[in-house]
Amino acid sequence: MRTLYRPGSILAFFALGSIFSCGGSSADNSSTSAPVDGGGVNGDASTAPAGDAGKSADDAGSSTDSGTKSDGGASTGPVVFVIPFENKAQTQIYGDTKDAPYINGTLLPAYAHTINFNDELPLAPSEPHYVWMEAGTNNFADHTFTDDADSSATNSTNSTAHLTTQLDAAGITWRSYQEGMTAGTCPIKSVGGTFYAAKHNPFVFFQDVVGSPPAADNAKCIAHHEPLSTLADDLKNGTTARYNFITPNLCHEMHGAAACPTGTSDASLIKAGDDWLKANLQPIIDYALARDGYVFLTWDEGDSSNLIPFIAIGKRSIAARAGSVKYTHGSLLKSEEVIFGLTPLPTVTSANDFADLFTSFP
Repeated sequence: MRTLYRPGSILAFFALGSIFSCGGSSADNSSTSAPVDGGGVNGDASTAPAGDAGKSADDAGSSTDSGTKSDGGASTGPVVFVIPFENKAQTQIYGDTKDAPYINGTLLPAYAHTINFNDELPLAPSEPHYVWMEAGTNNFADHTFTDDADSSATNSTNSTAHLTTQLDAAGITWRSYQEGMTAGTCPIKSVGGTFYAAKHNPFVFFQDVVGSPPAADNAKCIAHHEPLSTLADDLKNGTTARYNFITPNLCHEMHGAAACPTGTSDASLIKAGDDWLKANLQPIIDYALARDGYVFLTWDEGDSSNLIPFIAIGKRSIAARAGSVKYTHGSLLKSEEVIFGLTPLPTVTSANDFADLFTSFP
């Protein structure tokens, strides 16, 4: 298994006795006085300090750079929610009715999933996979992402060939909801106490989002980021963006951390993620389906296999389908571009989109 030697592995992480052995030091942002988010969609802060569930003009994570909240353009086209999880192979999720009863008992019978979703970066840690979800590659002219370091002048790219640049150009709103991030900041640094890991937030590695050099007070970045605890109100009020990227913290995304109360075994990590989904996913599904939208559940990599789980939720998702078409995270990116009517980036033109998982797509 890669976890025996990979820098981003749980075992290496525990052996070093550090919360972020591969995601940046927890000390990088531990001194800030700004409130941090520790809650899920329903405000569950059971595994981290309570966060700021309110919004202000400065920390609203707006769909516009000015910080003014809008309806996200939801009435003018479909919405997309992407929720990434960590380090589990298909064989660890599919069929595990003990540790993942919600996924297996509720989601798989109702929606489509894949049995041929391939890890495009075998042996690579998390961060390059997340960057790939945004750009279809981890290799740029000015930088190649190979590790899990926090965003910095030397660990970021000036490339504009990525999804959110396309969305901005097309006037399509987008937002990143990050559990455990410090409210009112651009979350370029990991936060140890709330288990926020910057390596699981792809947008903070692109300088046209976070500035050059990346800065915690970058206004554009702040305008596109919100603590996850604010999502419940956004769903209630219809003020999400059209494209929404939701990252649970390390204790809830099946990654784990030494200080998480959820345990360190694969079984306990899977259960923690499944419990999080059961507690938080249905309002997101309801919101998406009411707007002819989509919810994509992906994993970044599979430690015991290069085949990773993926679940596609939508009105026309084929119930209980186990699709065998070959996919990668490039397929996720291309499918999002197809949904939003964008021209696929050159890095993903040859990737299959998710048409096989739906009766019609998009």
